[in-house]
Amino acid sequence: MRTRTRTTTAATAVLSCLLAGALTAGCGAGDAGETKSADELLEDANATMRALESVRIDSTSAAAKGGTVTSRLVTDLDSRCSGRTAFSEGGSLEQIRMGETDYVRPDRAYLEKWKPGGVTGEQRMWIKVPADSAQPGDGLSSCTRPFTSFGEAKKGKSGPVSGRAAVELTVTDDGGDGGTGGIYTFHVATEGDPHLLKVVYKGADYKTTTSFTAFDEPLDIKAPDPAEVIDARKATG
Repeated sequence: MRTRTRTTTAATAVLSCLLAGALTAGCGAGDAGETKSADELLEDANATMRALESVRIDSTSAAAKGGTVTSRLVTDLDSRCSGRTAFSEGGSLEQIRMGETDYVRPDRAYLEKWKPGGVTGEQRMWIKVPADSAQPGDGLSSCTRPFTSFGEAKKGKSGPVSGRAAVELTVTDDGGDGGTGGIYTFHVATEGDPHLLKVVYKGADYKTTTSFTAFDEPLDIKAPDPAEVIDARKATG
């Protein structure tokens, strides 16, 4: 979404607050939420998310023809993250990314989908692979997130999300310029920092709900025990 200049009304309100003193009544975040446009609110949220040092991302995606994928990712939004993806049809995939290296642990059910009868007993081993070998659709996640705006946002209703006051901002993607098409509803906090709390996407083929929590909380991401790691490059070399 293109960055827009603040409206004259918003600029005047902010200037009045500064002249009167930053802590006077009526100059809080709630007032800013009332005077800013939907585009400005969404851009503020994206900027706030890009500045985070850590966040937890939970997502559920349901296909129109059946099948659900759920995922959890804890990330520093840079080079370290860990998560798990589970498939309603069976199987799950764990991942730890440390810089340029991925440690991936598929469970037995996941492996059975690709090689029936090839796995016996519980699957405990991690597979070490270069992070740059990850491909779209393979179930692996990037630690980074773009948090960029697009289209034109419209304000919707206000209401609590995860115990925080928030406003809905809706953006319609017409599918042009490589877009997937569909409607995005962004829930942005209107108290405290303007975090992006939830995003709901509805398209013709699937619906995805993504929630963001644990903002800037300490991360404890470590590589697996070397005794439980198989180096894919050495195994295939």
